[in-house]
Amino acid sequence: MTTKETILITGGAGFIGSHMVDCALNAGYAVRVVDNLSGGREANLAHLGGNQDLDCEWVDIRELAPDAKVFKGVDRVVHFAGIGDIVPSIERPTDYMSVNVQGTVHALECAREAGVSKFVYAASSSCYGLADVPTREDHPIQPQYPYALSKYMGEQSAFHWHQVYGLPVNSVRIFNAYGTRVRTTGAYGAVFGVFFKQKLEGRPYTVVGDGTQSRDFLYVTDVAAAFLAAAESGMTGQVWNLGAGNPQSINRLIELLGGDKVHVPKRPGEPDCTWADITAIGRDLGWSPRVSFEDGVAMMMKEIDVWKDAPLWDPASIAEATKTWFEHMDKERAQ
Repeated sequence: MTTKETILITGGAGFIGSHMVDCALNAGYAVRVVDNLSGGREANLAHLGGNQDLDCEWVDIRELAPDAKVFKGVDRVVHFAGIGDIVPSIERPTDYMSVNVQGTVHALECAREAGVSKFVYAASSSCYGLADVPTREDHPIQPQYPYALSKYMGEQSAFHWHQVYGLPVNSVRIFNAYGTRVRTTGAYGAVFGVFFKQKLEGRPYTVVGDGTQSRDFLYVTDVAAAFLAAAESGMTGQVWNLGAGNPQSINRLIELLGGDKVHVPKRPGEPDCTWADITAIGRDLGWSPRVSFEDGVAMMMKEIDVWKDAPLWDPASIAEATKTWFEHMDKERAQ
């Protein structure tokens, strides 16, 4: 009898992490999840109840000692655990540095002690700042806010552990992931959560700027497939950009959803377009996106009722929620 390899997923009860759990189980792995449930939800894994190949530990990664039992016998690690959102990072930068940098260091030390064969870091394309497009992996790094900086510092920590300790590390820089199980509560942020609640309430969509800005949206199951490929790859010390390579405008999203819109001010420090050059990940890992934007939005629409208890945003509440953003990011107005 062949023993299954074990893959540990930090943040495995979260949006992307829970889909990664599905992907790994379907690929024949035994899966361990580490999550403190500050952003993730047990409900994201409820459909897997009773699966003997899944083991969950609800703990903060910063509390794990290097010899943590949950890492014993683990073959591969995919590290999603962290905190996101731009505005809260401007308001609480120490929290972001603590979770996204020190939390990553704890996960790296656990992986080093366990002797894992691969550690894959979930990085963010926000490290590029206001980037040229399509954006390659060698684009200059220009973080615009603490969230972006903290995620890049976490990535640099991972590669430092690769350099100094020989830990086999790869990093995947996610552009704009979307899909089912995306967070429905919390800070003002992801466009899907804002728009879906507005659609449910019959309210106009709050479009930032003129809506022509575009994002390289990639459906979450494609994201998970790419991370599994990075975890299984014989390559190490690599960075890959991850997107669909096909940016979609906010106005196109509204066309698919249907309904009226109102406009709110464009925010400083946000790019007009995000667009991943996915040449490298396609070449190295044989990965390519499978889910079209239209199909992905349709799948989310089938579950729109999950947003019934989400916050309802309007121009006034958005202005209040982003006040700190404008205060610290509007460099031209401040001069």
